[in-house]
Amino acid sequence: MISESYQYATLNKMNVWLLTIGEPVPTNKDFKDRLHRAGYFARFLADYGHDVTWWTSTFDHFRKKHNFNFDTTIKLDENLKINLLFGGGYKSNVSLGRFIDHVKIAKKFDGKARLEKQKPDIIVCSLPTIELCSVASKFGTQFNIPVLLDMRDMWPDIFVDTSPSLFKPVAKIALLPLFKLAKKACAGATAITGVTEAFVDWGVKRAGRKRHELDRAFYLGYSVLEPDEEQIEAADKFWDEQGILSHSKSFNICFIGAIGRQFDFDTIIAVAKDIEKQKLPIKFVLCGSGDRLEYLTSICANQDNIIFPGWIDSSQIHNLMRRSAIGLNPLVDRYDFRSHINNKAIEYMSASLPIFTTLTKGVLPDLLRKNNCGMCYPIGDHRALLDIIMKLYNDRSLLSTMRKNAFQLFTDCFDANIVYKDMMEHLIKIINYYSEQNKFVKVNDI
Repeated sequence: MISESYQYATLNKMNVWLLTIGEPVPTNKDFKDRLHRAGYFARFLADYGHDVTWWTSTFDHFRKKHNFNFDTTIKLDENLKINLLFGGGYKSNVSLGRFIDHVKIAKKFDGKARLEKQKPDIIVCSLPTIELCSVASKFGTQFNIPVLLDMRDMWPDIFVDTSPSLFKPVAKIALLPLFKLAKKACAGATAITGVTEAFVDWGVKRAGRKRHELDRAFYLGYSVLEPDEEQIEAADKFWDEQGILSHSKSFNICFIGAIGRQFDFDTIIAVAKDIEKQKLPIKFVLCGSGDRLEYLTSICANQDNIIFPGWIDSSQIHNLMRRSAIGLNPLVDRYDFRSHINNKAIEYMSASLPIFTTLTKGVLPDLLRKNNCGMCYPIGDHRALLDIIMKLYNDRSLLSTMRKNAFQLFTDCFDANIVYKDMMEHLIKIINYYSEQNKFVKVNDI
């Protein structure tokens, strides 16, 4: 049991290292991409006056290109520094090149971190990547620093799970070194957090121990940032030119994310064809880049009610969601997705969008049903998707109710200010607990 003497301690200032790659990185003041978990948390901590160093990659995971071709440090302000490490990059998410990139990034972090004169009060490392988590745990042990591992994806389990049945035994053997590395990393961490309770339980199980009070779930937090007047004007023009209008007769259905194999687009396209035959004013706007974009764009070339605008910036996302009636979250049915509430769903809620998802079981569908702010349809069942679209298209009162419920759920559970304030206080709790256990004082109580 954690004693009251340091359970609610506060700090003058923390020195926090965040280790996360694969997220959008604010490389300058004109940064237009929406931030994800590490980006929001880094900004939040810095705004509270804590010193933050975010260790990440020069490689833009979404656009598959480098922001810089060499190791680079960016100091965004007095409290926030970003160390970008060059690892080589990769062309495909599932590839040997990606594995090599991750190994290189982990080795570079280990080498450069040892040269830092000012070591942190705590290290927060995301899993993935397994390699960074492993190095972080070792580094924390060597330098007497608490390490918090934040479970984002169930690596390497999902690689076995998504392999064809015939190759699963082979995949498990081939990935045995990664399983051992993940277990060692989790076992060496001071505490485990995750995006849902299921993810925390998975991480604790991977560590081979029982769950304790420092192991906690924190939802992905999201902040609604209003674009400035110039950005709004540019986004308005962009969507007007795309034919996505904001007037009441326009019923737009949006998807914002990676155009990859983790999503079921085939069902959406089949439904769009049916709707086009009925000549209804319903349009599907599928935004993002990925390895299926070229193929899907080609097979939908003659469909006027499906638009692929490619990668869009934060102001265009903000504008599109407010011109839309429904947000699509067509995940394939995997156990890790069933345990998750992804960025996409939370972003939709922030704009009062009901969520339509292919997941019929799991954390997200349970949340949607409980709060009456979305609907589910079985993957591949285009009739079911068509029916629920028409249900909201024809019943605007129900649509209005779901919109209100979606925003209320966002406000109650996913607002970044609430989520990351709780996470910040949890870091303080871990630091003080670790200091007590190791019989030295790392932080000053106010």
